[in-house]
Amino acid sequence: MSLPVLYTFRRCPYAMRARLALRYAAAEVEMREVALRAKPAELLAASSKGTVPVLVLPSGAVLAQSLDIMLWALAQADPDGWLQAAPWAAQAEWVQRNDIEFKPLLDRYKYPQRFPEASVEQHREAAIDLMLRPLEQALAGQVWLFGAQPSVADMALLPFIRQFAAVDAAWFEAAPLPALQAWLRAFVASELFQAMMRDRPAPWVAPSVCDA
Repeated sequence: MSLPVLYTFRRCPYAMRARLALRYAAAEVEMREVALRAKPAELLAASSKGTVPVLVLPSGAVLAQSLDIMLWALAQADPDGWLQAAPWAAQAEWVQRNDIEFKPLLDRYKYPQRFPEASVEQHREAAIDLMLRPLEQALAGQVWLFGAQPSVADMALLPFIRQFAAVDAAWFEAAPLPALQAWLRAFVASELFQAMMRDRPAPWVAPSVCDA
């Protein structure tokens, strides 16, 4: 294996944040799009949890957490200073809130039929109180979470906010969250995001082995 191999799924926000960092850092990797209903044995051999993203390095080391993949990419190159945009503790606090608390609420809002204990509106309000309103306050008067330049936290959160906004786009556009909406629009319009989303690989299939 001459290049790192990234097992990914195009629409997964965890995989999206990893791909954003890899593209930003111009890290050359082999992308392997995974069909989630037919996960390749190579992915499961690398990481028994069977979720994406997973980055397998030429050394054989495996990074099976999206944030670890982001940090690996930024160790290769960080031209705009994502890591230096704010102290790491402040950035990590946002990422942890997103991954540990907000993601379950996003799932409840996106798939309310699986969580009938509350209405769609109740799931949405819980997510607003936890994440969207604090983000709106943090973004007031500035382009990015920590000021004029993007951070790891911005790029780690934005794929999830994009997914939240897409559940009911009309509601999101009408919500009293102007700073958050502008933040998301700038991200979606960015060359980095557009370039990443232009990649539409077919699901990867391992080469067959056949004796002549």
